[in-house]
Amino acid sequence: MHQADKKRQAAEAALDFVEPGVDLGVGTGSTVNFFIDALPQIRNRINSLVASSQATEDRLRALDFEVSALSEVGDIDLYVDGADEANKHFHLIKGGGGALTREKVLAASARKFVCIIDDSKWVGVLGKFPLPVEVIPMAQSYVARQFVRARGQPVWRKDFVTDNGNHVLDIYNLTISNPVEMESRFNQIAGVVTVGLFAGRPADVILMADENGVTRRDR
Repeated sequence: MHQADKKRQAAEAALDFVEPGVDLGVGTGSTVNFFIDALPQIRNRINSLVASSQATEDRLRALDFEVSALSEVGDIDLYVDGADEANKHFHLIKGGGGALTREKVLAASARKFVCIIDDSKWVGVLGKFPLPVEVIPMAQSYVARQFVRARGQPVWRKDFVTDNGNHVLDIYNLTISNPVEMESRFNQIAGVVTVGLFAGRPADVILMADENGVTRRDR
């Protein structure tokens, strides 16, 4: 089975979590795009939609959905998003698409967070995928030095600006042995907007597609 087919299967399995009258948060990325493309078939269940990025908002509007601001909706019932890595503790690395801060806000405000992945994203220990860190531009070199001290290898994501007007550092070769502690510690670095570790607020459900179909894991 092609990876795209796995992504589509995981995405479509998430439709079952969309209950009538839902205030729904939608993530960003290639797997989520399959979820967005399937949403018109359950349009009547959705009360409001909040997007985690301009790209997601544009895709939703192209399908004639109205997109609300989180400030208008308040807390959301359900947040559906992908991940770059996920482990058995439901901790994630996210931000490969650069939307990590808004994704983290939506995950924090959601009553239920459903993560949709294919089996290539499932890992024993997080950190093979470089950890994205959103930083304000003036702090970029300072933050990079702090990650060097933490034995990571920071690489500036060139020619990329987040929807918030910031830069992204991708931190390679980090050993993420304690994701909750590391997320908290790295978020304290001055100039960091947020790090792409989703451990303090992990996923509630992981839907993972492999050759045999979709497996559901509940935290």
